[in-house]
Amino acid sequence: MVENIIRTNKFHKDTFDKTTEERRQNVLNVAIEEFALNGYNATSINDISKKAQISIGAMYSYFASKEDLFLSIVNNAYFLMDDILRDVENNSSDIFDCVNRMIKASRIFAMNYPHLNRIYLDITTQALSHISIKLSNTLEIVTPKVLNKFIMKAKMEGKISGNLNENVAAFCMDNIFTMYQFSFSSDYYKERLKIYIGEENINDIDKLEDSIFKFIIGGLSN
Repeated sequence: MVENIIRTNKFHKDTFDKTTEERRQNVLNVAIEEFALNGYNATSINDISKKAQISIGAMYSYFASKEDLFLSIVNNAYFLMDDILRDVENNSSDIFDCVNRMIKASRIFAMNYPHLNRIYLDITTQALSHISIKLSNTLEIVTPKVLNKFIMKAKMEGKISGNLNENVAAFCMDNIFTMYQFSFSSDYYKERLKIYIGEENINDIDKLEDSIFKFIIGGLSN
């Protein structure tokens, strides 16, 4: 699967910008697949260069290390999710519309970019915390701002409880969206979802998302 994510970032060398777009995308697609299927620690930059059919020398002329290649991919994945979040923000009419769009956006990202979603799951683990702290954390900054904006607006309009702590509410909502997103890429989260909602309901996406929506809105309104 081609997951087109080329964006400008600080983790690759200038030589990577000077090569062809086709070559850049090929390197990134191979790296995305290797990191997603094997994990960061089990992936070698030598294997990536072989599968991308470029020399190891060329690979190191593009990226100083495997870590920089990984960071480049994750940072660009954050850009993609940031675009989705800003689209939600710009097109949502109120908190109810925002929640509905966020639930669907979580699924759409996971289904459109399955390998990136799995890598995003990996980067949230403690084992890779030494890498994640080097990222810009753009997504982690934008998400609470978007949610807080609509929660505060809804409180002022009397649509939800005025006693609600918008920061805590945004944190809990984002955790729900994230767990739902991960359930499309992680066998562990898929099994947890089956345990809680029943295997017979796992494919009824509309019903599932409607239930998530009602749960969140119910919590905001009480």
